[in-house]
Amino acid sequence: MRILLVEDDRDLGAVIALGLRGEAYAVDLAATYAEAEALLCGNDFDVACLDLGLPDGDGMDLVRRLGRPEGPGDAVLRRPRRLLVLTARDAVDDRVAGLDAGADDYLVKPFSFQELTARLRALARRADVVEAVLRVGDLRLDTAAHEARRGGRELRLTPREFSMLRYFMHHPGRVLSAEDLLEHVWDANADPFTASVRVILGRLRRKLGEPGLIETLPGVGYRLRDAA
Repeated sequence: MRILLVEDDRDLGAVIALGLRGEAYAVDLAATYAEAEALLCGNDFDVACLDLGLPDGDGMDLVRRLGRPEGPGDAVLRRPRRLLVLTARDAVDDRVAGLDAGADDYLVKPFSFQELTARLRALARRADVVEAVLRVGDLRLDTAAHEARRGGRELRLTPREFSMLRYFMHHPGRVLSAEDLLEHVWDANADPFTASVRVILGRLRRKLGEPGLIETLPGVGYRLRDAA
């Protein structure tokens, strides 16, 4: 899952981003309204976590722009699948305003990191799957416990490998291009060349073992087949 984290406190943002990357999320960090706009113009995000008190604009305006149908001048912004507000504004009226503006969830600072990751998992379930444990054939991925198994055998995956497998398991049977994987498994600091996809994919395939589960369609992309 690729996340846009908009947080005006750069130190706090860096800490949250580090923690999320440790949970196998790809994270792009913005500290201003302008930085967030720039990232939203050129990238597809699964979730945007938006602070409201930004130094160069009100984050609520960004929530409104992303939470409504396209209007004049907004077509350049790529809308994330889900919006999560992270803010110190704790009044009931503020929460109602945020949710009515288009946010899918609203989390008040200070918050625990465990609650943030739980809410992100809930948003992912709402967007993609009906449960936290993904199953494809004899593969089982527990996104809450951060565990992967095949046929009962534990798979020791790096955060990047875990994230790639999670994305494949969200889209079983679908052909995914290298660009799709770069867009959702890597963040803006990643190597922009598809060779990085092949390296991680090769390691993941070795750990999954035989028979092979991820097929290569030359010139098209990759597909996770159902091994049941």
